[in-house]
This record gives sequence, structure tokens and C-alpha cells, in this order.
Amino acid sequence: MNLIISGIFSVAMVVGVLNGSASAQMVGMKDDNPMVGGAAMYKTKDIVDNAVNSADHTTLVAAVKAAGLVETLKGKGPFTVFAPVNSAFDKLPAGTVEALLKPENKAMLTKVLTYHVVSGNFDSKEIAKSIKKGNGKAEFTTVAGGRLWASMDGDSMILWDERGGRSTVTIADVRQSNGIIHVIDSVVLPK
Repeated sequence: MNLIISGIFSVAMVVGVLNGSASAQMVGMKDDNPMVGGAAMYKTKDIVDNAVNSADHTTLVAAVKAAGLVETLKGKGPFTVFAPVNSAFDKLPAGTVEALLKPENKAMLTKVLTYHVVSGNFDSKEIAKSIKKGNGKAEFTTVAGGRLWASMDGDSMILWDERGGRSTVTIADVRQSNGIIHVIDSVVLPK
């Protein structure tokens, strides 16, 4: 189960390869230590060690701890994680986060968190190639066993979940020692 959960923090933005253009927002990070949530993200540190320093990911970190996924996300990987910011969790119906954090809902929390993780090392260029190859849509299987789809809306990479929910990648290609994080603005949910 821990292996399935390994890769829950990922920050996502994709190069505008589909139409040959790329905005500054969609270009992979040139800085070796990009800033996320007011903290430098070091590619020599693992997903957890970087995420705990991001002020924008405190809800996600609390959820990972409650689900018992810390050791998994510190594992070898590689993992591609689509990491929702705190405001993404705020978009969920009132009481949802609190309910998921209860010990009796650990299985559901784990399913939601692992739905944000894909096994492998998918940077924005790889995702963009998959979108182009799929004629505008790429499909990924998450470690939770569900499916996520990626597409482009202009220069923005968009994720679609199994419920039809949409999330935009706001920061892409935050490299970690055990994978890549793509920051997203909404929580994606499995069926």
C-alpha cells in the first residue's frame, strides 16, 4: 500500500508544445532550486523534505501525515506528484478536509492522496508530448488505480479527474531526489 502512495506531491506546468509556443509560466524551471510556498525546493531532497517547507502545502502535508504516507513519499520513486495548494483544499465542501483527517477515514484519505500520484518521472515536456500524441489529451493511471487526463488550454496544462473536475498546473517541474512535483490549484478526486 505504501508503494502505491509514493508520490503524492507534484507540481505541474507544461511546455506549450502543442502549438509550438511556450509561455514563461509553462517553461520548465531553469532555477535549480525553484521557490514554492516561500521556500526553495532542493532537487537533492525528497518530496516530503521539500513539501514540509512550503507554506502553500500545509494542508497536504497534514493529510500525508494522517494517512501514514510519509515514509512512502520519502521512498526511492520516482513519483510524479500533482500537489494541491492549501486554497485547493478550501474549494472542497465545508467539513470535507476535517472528515478525511479522522482516523476512521484513513482509507478514503489515502485513496484521495494517491490519486494525485503517478509512478514515474513525468516532467512537463513528457506530459506535453503525451498530450500531443493523444491528439490533445493524455491519460495517466494513478497509484490509486484511477485515471487522470491532461490537456492544454492555451499555454496552461489542465488536469481532469474521473468526476469531471478540473485543475490547472500553476508551477511545473519542481524536481526532487525521488521524482517531480507539479503544483495544482484544485484537488482532483477519484470516482
